[in-house]
Amino acid sequence: MNNAVAELARALAGDFKGDLLLPGDPQFGAARGIWNARAARTPALIARCADPADVSAAVRRASSLGVLTAVRCGGHSLAGFGCCDGGLVIDLSRMRRVSVDPIARRARAEGGCLLGTVDNATQEAGLVFPAGVVSHTGAGGLILGGGTGWLTRIFGLSCDNVESYTLVAASGDLLRASARENPDLYWALRGGGGNFGVVTEFELRLHPLTHVTLANAWWLGDDILSVVRDWRDFMPSAPDELKWNLSLRLAPPTSGIPAPVRGKPALNGTALWVGGLKQGQSFLDHIASLGHPIAATQETISFLKLQTMADADFPHGRRYYTKSGFLQTLTDNSIERMIAALPAIPSPNTQIELAYLGGACGRVGASETAFGDRGAPFIMNLLADWPDAERDAANVEWVRDLFVALRPAMRPEVYINFMSGDEADRVQEAYHDRWDRLVAVKTRFDPANFFRVNQNIPPATPNA
Repeated sequence: MNNAVAELARALAGDFKGDLLLPGDPQFGAARGIWNARAARTPALIARCADPADVSAAVRRASSLGVLTAVRCGGHSLAGFGCCDGGLVIDLSRMRRVSVDPIARRARAEGGCLLGTVDNATQEAGLVFPAGVVSHTGAGGLILGGGTGWLTRIFGLSCDNVESYTLVAASGDLLRASARENPDLYWALRGGGGNFGVVTEFELRLHPLTHVTLANAWWLGDDILSVVRDWRDFMPSAPDELKWNLSLRLAPPTSGIPAPVRGKPALNGTALWVGGLKQGQSFLDHIASLGHPIAATQETISFLKLQTMADADFPHGRRYYTKSGFLQTLTDNSIERMIAALPAIPSPNTQIELAYLGGACGRVGASETAFGDRGAPFIMNLLADWPDAERDAANVEWVRDLFVALRPAMRPEVYINFMSGDEADRVQEAYHDRWDRLVAVKTRFDPANFFRVNQNIPPATPNA
């Protein structure tokens, strides 16, 4: 441990109500773990905060001593920004209280909440907050980067549904950001990532929903190209209530998929209908009529079941690498390149994810939030997922090679929550025309770039 961190630990020890964990403490090994094992790091001190006062103390002391600091709510960052080597981790995992006002349809969620924490609390009132698709994701990191998920088309991005933020700024002061208080900061927090402070509480706007209809099917062979084309042409006119996602991958050993085709290139389609099934059945029937689907299912399920269905597919401790981009349209050439890359996938869990935004998300103007341009509705994510470090090079190379081949068709935009830790050169691309405004907000609230373990927006100051 370096002298600055040792001094930091001593300075915090007196009034700190949470846990201060050092290497060698029994809880330290588990506490330093993050979701993406490929990005594992070893901090010198973990400050597991109990309340905003703990967060403020940690920020003030670490800033004054020049200690490198990472912030973690759920540790689910693809890039591994919930940890750092040799510095401080401000860990919010003890701050997971949620209060719900069912009449106002609002919730207050502390900064360490997981998506599942929020879902369980809001569903008791028959309400939902639109967020991601894996319940052990940290809500804070997802929201600050924008937040896409099953309900994006009908209710908008997660950041579109935040009424206010309470945060500890780089000065250590507790601030509130809303449309009325610190409006520029409020604008920047809606998609600008963790660049501006530690959010200790989100005020969330909720919507009534308890059950959804989910349809799922697999396609093989020539059907793959034809179904992706149909999806591309169909989604721009689809109703907001329909979210239809595609995944190009190798067919898994799943019930309903014949043994001879397992491990072969395949297309998985998952369609969600939110609302009365009488209105939505014709759209689900259209999807089911395409080609010759196998292992096709349709069921009405609880929202909580929907939100936990993918949990086991993305466990903590595996190795993940991504590259992503937005497309104005999805050309036949791009589709064919994706399909051609499937036989060479190094890991059976790796996939090419395709989603169409639009809907409520697309009706928010590009300048209204820091989140990227919503005019390019197709979002593609190359997500590699494998268990062993020995296979790192092969999996990363597959993603990078396919990304280079697809890059010419992409818009100069990227979703920061889908960025890996080696893409600092793309951060400005993520914000495009909003970059200068974000730099101005960063310069005002974090002039020394204390919050820099993130997809970083540097301040326009000489000492940064």
